[in-house]
Amino acid sequence: MGDDGRKARGLRPFASGVGGGGPEAAVAEQALVVPPFGVTRCRGSMFYAEDGDLAHEFYEQTVVTKNRQKQAKRRRVHENLIPQGIGSWIPPRIHVDFPAILYEV
Repeated sequence: MGDDGRKARGLRPFASGVGGGGPEAAVAEQALVVPPFGVTRCRGSMFYAEDGDLAHEFYEQTVVTKNRQKQAKRRRVHENLIPQGIGSWIPPRIHVDFPAILYEV
């Protein structure tokens, strides 16, 4: 159903062309540590507030009087925020305490 036969021909987009357990496979495994497609920097998604705090979103608490009762409301702040800017991209890694066997001799 909708299969174009790429698996049969071995044309997978991220598959390694090197097979086997020789020295070529070791070089291919080391190449996987490099970020994909040469990405080394990325734009940060967080913002700095006026007082130097860093977060994705900032809120301000306001007090609203309704029917002679005070209620606290949160209002999202959009003004006076400075973007984080461009930073180095760190490739994701599995934590050393991951409770599974990843490699067995």
